Amino acid sequence: MLGAALLAQPPDRARTEALARRAGERLQALQREAERLASEESSLLNDLRKLEVERLIKAEELKELDADAARVNAELAQTNARVAALEQSAEAERPALRARVVEIYKLGRARYVRLLFSTPDLRRIGQASRAVAAMAKLDRDRVAAHQRTIAELKTVRETLEERRKAVASVRAAAAKAQLAAMRAAQARNDLVSDIDRRRDLNAQLTGELQTAQQKLQVALRDLPNGGSAADVTLPLKAFRGDLDWPVRGDVRRRFSTGGSKGIEIAAEEGSEAVAVHEGTVAFAGTFTGFGNLVILDHGSETFSLYGDLLETAVKKGARVDRGQAMGSVGPTASGGSGLYFELRIDGQPVDPLQWLKRR
Repeated sequence: MLGAALLAQPPDRARTEALARRAGERLQALQREAERLASEESSLLNDLRKLEVERLIKAEELKELDADAARVNAELAQTNARVAALEQSAEAERPALRARVVEIYKLGRARYVRLLFSTPDLRRIGQASRAVAAMAKLDRDRVAAHQRTIAELKTVRETLEERRKAVASVRAAAAKAQLAAMRAAQARNDLVSDIDRRRDLNAQLTGELQTAQQKLQVALRDLPNGGSAADVTLPLKAFRGDLDWPVRGDVRRRFSTGGSKGIEIAAEEGSEAVAVHEGTVAFAGTFTGFGNLVILDHGSETFSLYGDLLETAVKKGARVDRGQAMGSVGPTASGGSGLYFELRIDGQPVDPLQWLKRR
């Protein structure tokens, strides 16, 4: 028995050391990811502080513009009242001016001279002369006043329209700038929230990996005394984006939330399909719609599925390591040869391409 235990130690130690190395490497990767996320969050928080200052400035500008708009509106109200008064005055002057123009027209070009010589008493010629001069000035003043009224009405209307347009344009631009600043701040707030979520997940996965690593270290220490590391596993969730591909080949069919729950990888028939992570074989055999199928249980309701196999290389209950053969690639329902690969996290299908290494 002792001899068998001693013979079993080297491969068990090698496996345990390999798991410990992998855990250490992934912990370093998670640490780098945590540092990158912290840096991104710091940069975003700096942007948020700047945007908040900008938003406050825009809000103050908008407040001032609202006050200006209120003053302009008050001035516009006064101007409107004045316009109404000028129009009323012009309307009131129009009949008398029209009548006077008719009288002047009847007298002809020499109207004032005729009025002067129509005076019967020569002794009153001076008085008549002054009266005629006054009438002439009154006529000129009336015409000039009417022209000024018309010109002032035109100017006031133009000024009124220009100020209205200017206030509306500046107010719209300020409101647009404030809205843009608010949206930019909200977008960065959303990014910060997403980074916080990812940092929390990173911390959780790091904790799980550290726990597994500590168990592996204890197992390595106890191996010479007959201990075993068979029950120590690494959490698959900690390896998102770092899983090896189960087979070489191009993706023929992609994951779809409303359709395919996995992907189909085109590969030459007979090619070896391997485990993407260590686990225990939960199923190995023929399954309707999947041909020969192997399901690996990675713990914590996490599974990987290998379908359309020509033949399986493992049996139910067997413990397999990462990279170990699950079987060989066989024909698929699409007509070519390939591997159906599915990944389930917390019991739910996820897009395997988000978990496999980029290539």
